[in-house]
Amino acid sequence: MATEKISLYNLADLKNTSDDAIPNYLNSLKFKQTHFLQDVRLALGYSAFTIAALCFLWDYKLGWDSTKHFTAAAVVIYMILNAALTYWMSYKEKNVIYEGTAPSGEKIIISTSTKKNVPTYNLAITVEPKKGGGKAQTYSLAKEFAGWFDEVGFFVAAPFQEMLASAVPLIGKQDPKRVKVSQETLDANPGLLDAVLAASGTDSKGSAKQRK
Repeated sequence: MATEKISLYNLADLKNTSDDAIPNYLNSLKFKQTHFLQDVRLALGYSAFTIAALCFLWDYKLGWDSTKHFTAAAVVIYMILNAALTYWMSYKEKNVIYEGTAPSGEKIIISTSTKKNVPTYNLAITVEPKKGGGKAQTYSLAKEFAGWFDEVGFFVAAPFQEMLASAVPLIGKQDPKRVKVSQETLDANPGLLDAVLAASGTDSKGSAKQRK
């Protein structure tokens, strides 16, 4: 359970806290997170800032007449960088809050979103197989925040992790003890059966060792 209490009426805080919990959970399962999308955004942003700072410095030190051609070129570059940054954030990075690779080699991308005044957490999870392994699979979830926030505003990790492990076979295989599924869910995601059986097998072996 989280130590920081948040307002149950603040949708942004509910989403941000949930978003932060995803990397913590997946990284604890030995997923390797990549920061390529964020790195590109930061590189574009800092590059645009550097161009603007240089323009100011040129004008301050050398005057407008001697630097106007450099300034004109810098303005064009600045506009291009800003356009690239806007495009990257809107169409590439979008709502992606996690991108990483499972221990078995599959790539996972998680995007999240909310709608105004609707306390529902929407997730789009894409799992890309290893090279030559077939088509990517996408899992869509829409769950109420009340499922993992208690009545006073504390985040409760267990039900949140169970939701992810039960919905996505790739996560369930890494954390089979968190998999809680119905027959309907198993029919929709046959890969979860392996995770359930793996968890049962591990528990059975542990019980057998204790009896010995």
